[in-house]
Amino acid sequence: MKVLFAAAEAHPFVKTGGLADVIGALPKALKGAGVDVRVILPKYRGIPEKFTSQMEHVAVVDVPVGWRNQYCGIEQIIYDGIPVYFIDNEYYFGRDGIYGYLDDGERFAFYNRAVLECLPAINFQPDVLHCHDWHAAVIPMLLQGHYRHDPFYSEMRTVFTIHNLLYQGVFPYSVLGELLGLDDSYFSGVEYYGNVNYMKGGIVHSDHVTTVSPTYAEEIRTAYYGYGLDGLLSSRADSLSGIVNGIDTKSYNPNSDPQIFTRYRSNLAKKAENKLGLQQELGLPVAPYIPMVAMVTRLVDSKGLDLLTRVLDELLYYDDIQFVLLGTGDESYERWFREAAWRYPTKLSSQILFNDALSRKIYAASDLFLMPSKFEPCGISQLLALRYGSIPVVRETGGLNDTVHAYNEETGEGNGFTFKDYNAHDMMHTLRRAVSFYRKPEDWKKVTKNAFAGDYSWNVSAQQYIDIYNKIIQ
Repeated sequence: MKVLFAAAEAHPFVKTGGLADVIGALPKALKGAGVDVRVILPKYRGIPEKFTSQMEHVAVVDVPVGWRNQYCGIEQIIYDGIPVYFIDNEYYFGRDGIYGYLDDGERFAFYNRAVLECLPAINFQPDVLHCHDWHAAVIPMLLQGHYRHDPFYSEMRTVFTIHNLLYQGVFPYSVLGELLGLDDSYFSGVEYYGNVNYMKGGIVHSDHVTTVSPTYAEEIRTAYYGYGLDGLLSSRADSLSGIVNGIDTKSYNPNSDPQIFTRYRSNLAKKAENKLGLQQELGLPVAPYIPMVAMVTRLVDSKGLDLLTRVLDELLYYDDIQFVLLGTGDESYERWFREAAWRYPTKLSSQILFNDALSRKIYAASDLFLMPSKFEPCGISQLLALRYGSIPVVRETGGLNDTVHAYNEETGEGNGFTFKDYNAHDMMHTLRRAVSFYRKPEDWKKVTKNAFAGDYSWNVSAQQYIDIYNKIIQ
């Protein structure tokens, strides 16, 4: 079986969020299961030189963008055994950053068309084109509109994965003809309040739709989580699957991670040495028995930060805890957490930056990991926390609901602590309940043992994707 992943980002080449982690890890799991899997990305200016210096030039093709043809260079690198191709066009991708430009509709229209145009040039005829999020969502529609008559493309099937329905790629109606080269017969498949919605195009025209957790697959079929596409998603219920993400358990391994202070497998005493190291590094009081609560997150509204800002002063004033936050995002949140750290210098460390090494130290050092998300399609951070033995405290939504199970002191089952309603005091009471079990060594050993025992790899999820691929190509 041959599969091509099309996405806007992939670790370690370029990353803004969890999408990159998925594209960096899932292909390796598929390859391990015998799939000939490859990845194709835009060649952004920000890709580190250590990778660009290894790229080999493969070919040049012309890519139609509406009525004109644009240059497209194809570069290739083999990374961890996976062929990765890069679409090279300085006009579209030779810029700082990845998204957020006024011509994003044109930039990713070019990328989607380029993916299809490149296939003969790289001599790869995939059975399945696996397209990820809105940036690659119109590939199935372009395949149908421009390429089905060509025997090279006629048997290709498509899977479209929704990583976050909030971001849909909505652009003016003119994009349909002027950039995608499609007539009005295709408009109903992308129409969104008179505009063109790339994500809708992926949902309508793909052979199968997946998203990143079973709970999220149910949630996005409701008006609250569906962002205007809930009816469409409900109509595709028979070909909509939720598959939980995994993590790269080789890279994220507390027993071999070179970034943390002390390596450990499941030894809580050795894990505690990481807390002492982080406390010293961040200038917090060095105190092994104070519970450390952590967040590694984008500082945006969807992550439940309004709940935290509502009650964090009360928690820090009355409770004997330390709180460590790492992340960047909305200026208002960045300013709030900086000021809170000034108010509580011995209890709160606000690290307003992006730093992978520091994030690993935080996973290894913290006792509890807070994720009070308003919505969370899957979530990677809670899986990383579990891998490092930091016990998640989460709201029961999306992938958090599928991967974190409330601890039951009667049975000893559960790997975290959960709350249902989007309510600041429910969150605070759940966090305090978690801290109370931290102070009960026998219970804490049970919940951490459950966390360490979980399988957070891609192996099970990869097989679920393979099952879908086999189903659509039969």
